[in-house]
Amino acid sequence: MSAFRGVDYLLIDTLLDEQELLVRQTARGFVDDRVIPIIRDCFRDGRFPRELVPEMGRLGFFGANLEGYGCAGMSNVEYGLIMQEIERGDSGLRSFVSVQGALVMYPILKFGSDEHRTRWLPRLQSGEALGCFGLTEPDFGSNPAGMRTRAVRDGDHWVLNGEKTWITNGSLADIAIVWARTDDGIRGFLVERGTAGFTTSDIHGKLSMRASTTSSLAFHDCRVPATAMFPEIRGLKGPLMCLSQARFGIGWGVLGAAMDCYETARQYTILRKQFDDRPLASHQLVQEKLAWMITEITKAQLLALHCGRLKDKGKLDPAHISMLKRNNTSIALECARLSRDLLGANGIIDEYPIMRHLCNLETVKTYEGTDHIHALVIGERVTGVPAYR
Repeated sequence: MSAFRGVDYLLIDTLLDEQELLVRQTARGFVDDRVIPIIRDCFRDGRFPRELVPEMGRLGFFGANLEGYGCAGMSNVEYGLIMQEIERGDSGLRSFVSVQGALVMYPILKFGSDEHRTRWLPRLQSGEALGCFGLTEPDFGSNPAGMRTRAVRDGDHWVLNGEKTWITNGSLADIAIVWARTDDGIRGFLVERGTAGFTTSDIHGKLSMRASTTSSLAFHDCRVPATAMFPEIRGLKGPLMCLSQARFGIGWGVLGAAMDCYETARQYTILRKQFDDRPLASHQLVQEKLAWMITEITKAQLLALHCGRLKDKGKLDPAHISMLKRNNTSIALECARLSRDLLGANGIIDEYPIMRHLCNLETVKTYEGTDHIHALVIGERVTGVPAYR
């Protein structure tokens, strides 16, 4: 199996410094050596490759762009390059890393108490502990303000009742970040595995993200100490800040899936002979599809890189991230579809990664803000008029 050489039509690598290239190569080597050999079977079996977690922790992938508590303190561009390479392996694995860092470690670092940070962040960074993020509910996805999960103060405890669903890592998690409605607004809580009244169940029958664990969380008179609540943040600002961190990683990650599909199709059409023993790549319609893919991937690479540079300068707005997530996810999904078409019937068998990427990207386009919701965020940004209702 040959190592991935990358996709760089416009010499974008010249815009990366030596450290950024080194970080990418480290992640690329990990994916080539450790992920690619097993991910097809993981997808077939519906199994998350948990054996990779300690190694990803040692490589600094969890909370890579966070500071302190053992975190690598990488730039946001370096973090994005890691997400790109991991999703080249599989969207489900990148989703795991995104949740661990952006949706669990980030809120603990940003909103948690000193005790929360000291107790959990080193263990989450190493992969000794795993986390999940409980926001989406059975009846409320795009409208988190409608959440029904409720927390009521009872002396030195809070009592939680409600349900969360489509939760990545849910049944694996040692700690769940749970958002619940209180008399004082929406607040965040740390709920540990094994807490009485807290149960998880996995969602089965998925045709997408099969190498990722997806669960429901249930809270029935679940009592947590008052100290389990994030002390300062209230309202939807907290969870939305977390989602912005994760969406940034998605905007980079899907490039990896797009690049893998494109490169698979490019090589296939060069080697596959058809019609007078000519390679498929010699036909105009084939070249038009490849030209579309490499053009859109290149534009998406530039968008991701610029957003990363803005984020490192503290100038990246959530509306910018909406454009990044919406555009790059859409072009990645279309690259997967075009690549499947170029491989013909071979495109649907798992000897090739394309159908797996295609199925995964259908989910990535929907989660953490649908294509339509991000269009409305962009629309509000350019008109000043919200149109969510």
